[in-house]
Amino acid sequence: MTDTLLQGFGVLVTRPRAQAAELVAAIEAKGGRAFCFPVIEIVPRAIKTVEADAARLPAADVAVFISRNAVAHGLQYAAGAKIAAIGPATAAAIKDAGHAVDIQPAAGFDSESLLNEPVLQKISGRNIRIIRGSSGRGLLADTLRERGANVDYLSVYERALPEIGNDALAELEADWLAGRINAITIMSIETLDNLLAVLPDSLRQKFADMPLVTPAARVLKEVHNRYSACNASLASGTEAGNMLDAIIALHRTDPD
Repeated sequence: MTDTLLQGFGVLVTRPRAQAAELVAAIEAKGGRAFCFPVIEIVPRAIKTVEADAARLPAADVAVFISRNAVAHGLQYAAGAKIAAIGPATAAAIKDAGHAVDIQPAAGFDSESLLNEPVLQKISGRNIRIIRGSSGRGLLADTLRERGANVDYLSVYERALPEIGNDALAELEADWLAGRINAITIMSIETLDNLLAVLPDSLRQKFADMPLVTPAARVLKEVHNRYSACNASLASGTEAGNMLDAIIALHRTDPD
């Protein structure tokens, strides 16, 4: 029997295409329609450049991975250090690659959650290597430095706004205005900014009326700061199952 929990419900999925597949499949398995519209592209940095950067850093006692992309493009640069993961999705990627995770949040999936771990409380004099994209929040590094650690970044990829053609924008506009899109997933503030930057004027003006789902409290706060009336829901995590549960809950509260 076909699952129809999301029958007639369309969701705009804005993650990078390679990372969107699991959520797209989950939405469609529940009878919904997923509109894949990536507004972030992951671009690996040149290997020789990353290797040169890594060679200049001191040997790490702890290597912190900020995302699954950091794992995919930078796991080799842990170099025998204890491995820390920002959350369960990142930890799963590390384990799938055949490595153990030494430190991960007992709950949560952000810098604040990782910083709560007891092993990261007394780290004065330890060398911490944060493996990430070319930019990001400074909270983790700043707090670890306040605790006396020596912290270095190693950037292994960059996030870019993909080139989106006029045909894709026209198709998005047609689906949105026809009511075929009923919710949007937003994974980060950068996702939010990129989406708003590419939306045609006709859709940007209607953005506040479109319900959205995010796993990040920071995104929820930012959306409400910009669009106080926006119906934004907080998912319990970044993984497809967490996002799907929030989408289903949203659909149930506003089935039309």
